[in-house]
Amino acid sequence: MTDTPSTPAAARLLVDCLIEQRCDRIFTVPGESFLPVLDALHGESAIDVVTCRQEGGAAFMACADGAMTGRPGVCFVTRGPGATNASIGVHVAMQDSQPMILFVGDVARGMRDREGFQELDFAAFFGPACKWAARIDDAERIPEYVARAYSVAMAGRPGPVVLALPEDMLHDAASALPRPAIERPAQAPCPDAMQALFALIEDAAAPIAIIGGAGWNAKAREFFQLFAERLGIPTATAFRRQDAISPSSRVYAGNLGYGPNPKLVARVKEADLILTVGARLGEATTDGYSVPSLIDKDRKLIHVHPDPEELNRVYPADLAICADPAEFAEAAALWTEDDALDFDAGAEAHAQWEEWATAHPERTDGNHALDLAACVQFMRDTYPADTIICNGAGNFSGWWHRYWRYEGFPTQLAPTAGAMGYGVPAAIAAARRFPERTVVAVAGDGDFLMNGQELATAAQYDLDMLVIVVDNGAYGTIRMHQEREFPNRVSATELKNPDFAKLAEAFGAWTARADTTEALKDALTEAKGRTGLRLIHCLIDTEQLSAAGLSVSGLRASRD
Repeated sequence: MTDTPSTPAAARLLVDCLIEQRCDRIFTVPGESFLPVLDALHGESAIDVVTCRQEGGAAFMACADGAMTGRPGVCFVTRGPGATNASIGVHVAMQDSQPMILFVGDVARGMRDREGFQELDFAAFFGPACKWAARIDDAERIPEYVARAYSVAMAGRPGPVVLALPEDMLHDAASALPRPAIERPAQAPCPDAMQALFALIEDAAAPIAIIGGAGWNAKAREFFQLFAERLGIPTATAFRRQDAISPSSRVYAGNLGYGPNPKLVARVKEADLILTVGARLGEATTDGYSVPSLIDKDRKLIHVHPDPEELNRVYPADLAICADPAEFAEAAALWTEDDALDFDAGAEAHAQWEEWATAHPERTDGNHALDLAACVQFMRDTYPADTIICNGAGNFSGWWHRYWRYEGFPTQLAPTAGAMGYGVPAAIAAARRFPERTVVAVAGDGDFLMNGQELATAAQYDLDMLVIVVDNGAYGTIRMHQEREFPNRVSATELKNPDFAKLAEAFGAWTARADTTEALKDALTEAKGRTGLRLIHCLIDTEQLSAAGLSVSGLRASRD
């Protein structure tokens, strides 16, 4: 034990339980409500404590860490203000199916229900936004609660758990021992279900697969790709799940979500069989539950998901298989060793994606001094293939979603919940988890300032990461919808921004500014040759609304 005898036994037990569960990193904004835990962490070499500047950023880091490791990312915050700030991370972890545990310092047990200082009913507040929310009132039950938290966070559809820690409980005596490490349950598919699956595939003329989501990992990626390539099934990734299959796979058909390839959308609509593995078929992936349509008598749907409550929840399935994506993918790959089926559509779909995901500067109108499509393609050809790209929400992300190749796993950290401010915290988590890899945060101007303060965290820990801020002086996504619905009536979407390069310099970062294509290419080249914290401030035209080619003038013209 590395703490002093003054460390309360309950707090020491909590930390020992985390170590037993193989927690090796905690993200926190410290609070007086859990000082005994901080004392127990003093000098503890088994857990890396990352001190953050705002609880929303800390929670996002835990989200991203859970997405990368498959085990819960862990965050500690204080009561009331700290917990409510962190709630955005809980919401993202839930919608993104990411394992996470948020520990919240709570008021003392004797103060409860008096609206004590910063008191909040955390079970009631977080209950609808997470898989389980509870309070540990008895120090002897700490091992039980921690083990259950890990179990709930990882089982079925992964997600967040919130545990409140009364500050007086952390001072209690405790003699309990940590429970053994919890592993994610293995859920193999039923052999009869696999037979039914292949019977449906054999009867199909135009199948397509949609993959990525709950419990997806490197094993699922490897075996599903093997299965899909053996059959030649076109394979699309769900919204912001683009690293679920190698982009170089001969059957990769592109990504669904916002601004997808119109040819891919048509292929999904025309499919007579859709095999969905891991994905929830949420609103973003399905374009408002229209691609594919909810009900289609001429189409069969096979839905594979680790949570039985997700199957038939929104989309009725002709065949519902409750199984872990990796276990299913391995079984499917082994089942198809005889190469009995062979669809030509996979190669055709891949060629269509290659064309869509390739920048063609000669086809652009030349009115924009900074061509982001060309720059992302240049970056793709220049930076390592396993670069981790992190982004929050905004139209700026569409250029990377379309033109970047997410090779390796994990290489995409982006919230399917569409939360702004995620990119920089996620990059910090990635740079801490994979210090040997290139990590890039991509942020819009509005997006960046929601958690730009975490540059201080990156600087404090000497992290090696690049931040690219795309500045168009607007909340671009909202402006796009505004121009579509109320053209020529700009309201509340314009931004007056600071000089982001100078701001980053104050944190000790190397910086550059770019307002032309060549300037950005030069900055990307120089940034690649440097280490440490780096930031490039890109200034683009407000007219450039998205990678799908939408523009302010175009949207206005469409309404005239």
